[in-house]
Amino acid sequence: MEYPGNLFVVAAPSGAGKSSLVRALMELDKRVVPSVSHTTRRPRGQEVHGREYYFVSNETFDQMVAQGAFLEWANVHSNRYGTSKQAIEQRMQQGADVVLEIDFQGAIQVKRIFPNAVLVFILPPSWEELRSRLERRNEDSADTIELRLKNAAQEMNHAREFDFVIINELFERALFDLKAIVHAQRLKYAAQRIARNDTFTALGIR
Repeated sequence: MEYPGNLFVVAAPSGAGKSSLVRALMELDKRVVPSVSHTTRRPRGQEVHGREYYFVSNETFDQMVAQGAFLEWANVHSNRYGTSKQAIEQRMQQGADVVLEIDFQGAIQVKRIFPNAVLVFILPPSWEELRSRLERRNEDSADTIELRLKNAAQEMNHAREFDFVIINELFERALFDLKAIVHAQRLKYAAQRIARNDTFTALGIR
């Protein structure tokens, strides 16, 4: 189904800068809105229930899976994350461009259900920089950092399955690239036909 809005799915290994880029994009472009996922992990720092995530118990998550409430869900670093299909559809029907931050497994699942979804993978410039970013966050133990780096090797091998790849070496450049992808999608014929139907009609384009 065609919607007035677009669905952008952004994935990356931990530490590549995915969340910072998406947050900066939404600050610059108010038409881009987040998809708030459910997760069984505990809140970090200043995260608020219903803003960054819906933080739920394992029992509640199990119930939602059984009810078919999720567009996709996956187990990542011993915690589960799920995305509500209905919430995404409602936002796109209202003309919003929805951005979804998930792991590569979830991104591929979303593409099967929403073939028009735009998949974007964020890469770090090097292994050394990825490790440095994880250490600078000062949120994980040394063992957890090693696990994230091990998982990153597997995750990055799936970058070829995405529509676009951004290398986050210089943040400003990476943000420019992400904005360019969003803008280009809005100029596609199908998107313009829906968004500017009056113009097409006035020009006699059917």
